[in-house]
Amino acid sequence: MAEAHQAVAFQFTVTPEGLDFHLSREAVKQLYLAGISSWKKRLVRAKNSFLTGVYPASPSSWMVVVMATAGSFYCQVDPSLGMIARIRHCLPESRLLSYESRTMVSAALFSTGVWLSAVLLFRQALKLLLSYHGWMFEPHGKMSRSTRIWVALMKVLSVRKPLLYSFQTSLPKLPVPPVEATITRYLESVRPLLDDEKYSKMEALAKEFKEKTAPRLQKYLILKSWWTTNYVSDWWEQYVYLRSRSPLMVNSNYYAMDFLYVTPSHVQAARAGNVVHAILLYRRKLDRGEIPPMMALGIVPMCSYQSERMFNTTRIPGKETDTLLHLVDSKHLAVYHKGRFYKVWLYYGGQLLRPRDLELQFQRILDDPSPPQPGEERLAALTAGERVPWAEARARFFSHGKNKASLDAIERAAFFLTLDEEEHGYSPGQEGCMDAYAKSLLHGQCYDRWFDKSFTLVVYKNGKLGANAEHSWADAPIIGHLWEFALATDKFQLGYTERGHCLGEPDTLLAPPQRLQWDIPQECRATIEGSYRLAKALADDVDFCCFQFSDFGKGLIKKCRTSPDAFIQISLQLAHFRDKGCFCLTYEASMTRLFREGRTETVRSCTAESTAFVRSMGDARQTRAERQRLFKLAAEKHQHMYRMAMTGAGIDRHLFCLYVVSRYLGVQSPFLAQVLSEPWRLSTSQTPQQQLKLCDLNKHPDLVSTGGGFGPVADDGYGVSYIIAGENLITFHVSSKFSSSETDSKRFGRNIRQAMLDIAKLFDKPAEKAGN
Repeated sequence: MAEAHQAVAFQFTVTPEGLDFHLSREAVKQLYLAGISSWKKRLVRAKNSFLTGVYPASPSSWMVVVMATAGSFYCQVDPSLGMIARIRHCLPESRLLSYESRTMVSAALFSTGVWLSAVLLFRQALKLLLSYHGWMFEPHGKMSRSTRIWVALMKVLSVRKPLLYSFQTSLPKLPVPPVEATITRYLESVRPLLDDEKYSKMEALAKEFKEKTAPRLQKYLILKSWWTTNYVSDWWEQYVYLRSRSPLMVNSNYYAMDFLYVTPSHVQAARAGNVVHAILLYRRKLDRGEIPPMMALGIVPMCSYQSERMFNTTRIPGKETDTLLHLVDSKHLAVYHKGRFYKVWLYYGGQLLRPRDLELQFQRILDDPSPPQPGEERLAALTAGERVPWAEARARFFSHGKNKASLDAIERAAFFLTLDEEEHGYSPGQEGCMDAYAKSLLHGQCYDRWFDKSFTLVVYKNGKLGANAEHSWADAPIIGHLWEFALATDKFQLGYTERGHCLGEPDTLLAPPQRLQWDIPQECRATIEGSYRLAKALADDVDFCCFQFSDFGKGLIKKCRTSPDAFIQISLQLAHFRDKGCFCLTYEASMTRLFREGRTETVRSCTAESTAFVRSMGDARQTRAERQRLFKLAAEKHQHMYRMAMTGAGIDRHLFCLYVVSRYLGVQSPFLAQVLSEPWRLSTSQTPQQQLKLCDLNKHPDLVSTGGGFGPVADDGYGVSYIIAGENLITFHVSSKFSSSETDSKRFGRNIRQAMLDIAKLFDKPAEKAGN
């Protein structure tokens, strides 16, 4: 109990002589240091909020304006055209302020007004410039005169180094596309998937919707776009994520993997110590806004609002809808090991614990021989099952007493850490090792990840690690940004001793981690078991194939004069056709972060052009040159669609919002009902990498990332994630369900590999001329 006594600043005892006070100097010191640290953090936030608010101007520019105005007055020139004299006249007369002092105050006020007006003018100019997207549609390597002028103006207005949120208020709003354009693009996207009869029916439904229902819905949507920051994002978060009642595990959460070939330390506690410290360094930079925003072309900022809820965030279950609990700060970590939960303080004396101190704390958890309390081991299965039973159990069994205190410790933690008992990672020659690694990160044992937390860091017994992330608060590139920072900081900055321990000496006087206490009744344990059985069945049904394609990478693809993403998407279409003998509605995630609070848009990758190319690959009568031509047409179409989605001219988010408006108004639309019910039997996503450029893969090719993945979206479909991790490596993560007779992840993986090779062969040597 020594640590408990140290945590108390003072105690008192009632004696016959009166009150006897016992003051703990160490505790008072820690409280004082913690208070100082808190105030420093508030001051830094206030300063950065001010700097963000006046960007692209700076406080020094204000001083320049004030000094220029004062200098003009000294030279007997009034730049204010009498405004300063009017301000001076309005100032109250006082014996403390002489005539000259009032003049200087008036000049300072006038200068401040001029400076603020200039700030507003520059920000409006920046918003207009950021509304220009013509650069995205220009041929690679070519730039029009208007784009050159735009680039020059952007560089002038962005000359000062921005903070994370410097551009937020200057980003344009996501535009609402015209209904006619959206319906035209939709019909074009489904044409290769429907026969003539079904297409005619869909065309009739679309025409009726466009003429009768759509104009009214569109007016409401335009009105919403005027008074909200983004007309999609709040409804997308609410209806697609938070109102879903199905399990988060497999269906919604996604995962990220460690380095493919390298494990910096095989000591579990040490690897956890370094990576947790690196993640907290990222959080500190995030709190201060010191992370530069993501920039396209180095000059076009992307929205950063999703980063705000990366830490100290938990999804709280509800009977009808979940909510997101986000705290400004959290000073502890929730840890799970061998069926037990712990609370680990991350600060001591107002200072972040060093990696070696964190290693000590985690090793204490690993060495703890105490068994789990009744019902504790599988408690987190509640977060893996359906949402309604979890919401009811939370309200009934975790709303008071020690259960509430312990649940608060988890939900209010910075993030969740699992010290896993298994060993995973890439092992050359061991078939299925990456599949098991992927499944472990996606669902684990169904009770050793807290799936409601913004993310769970998983550190395995052999030092390998990964993460499982909840999807509602942000999309994968946001976690990818953190992940790149953590891995690079762990490898290049923090380092390890020869024996694999964190650098430095531990502070053995630190109070040990606090074991969370539970009183879980039998009825609650029955609910936990029910959630576990459901989650276990869902996890066991996941068929995973994670493999490395190393025959070539983006180096050879670029020689084909196409984008790597288009090459892979067309390969997936070819592979799917060979796998199932048909085409299907295909989802590729694109981002809309060029707009304020933008998230994602769908690129419908199965196009008339791509299906024509795929059919040509199975037609022995087609020449190689003709196949090349069809491939280039399909690639150009895909790139155009991707650009349209990024610039706010996508299909699916617009139709989704029109559907939400129709439900609010009680309007029935057969067209929208049909659109929203269509299953995505091939769901794909590219994992971004090198967002921070902290690691040069040319110098360190062994530090390639494995990316991450997700579960299948449709019961009879595939989920495919891929990462282009260098000039000669692409990693694929393929998921499906064993329960479907139509899918087989390993078979589809073989088809993807062969499709990639077959398309590459088309560009191996000069093709013969296509016949007329």
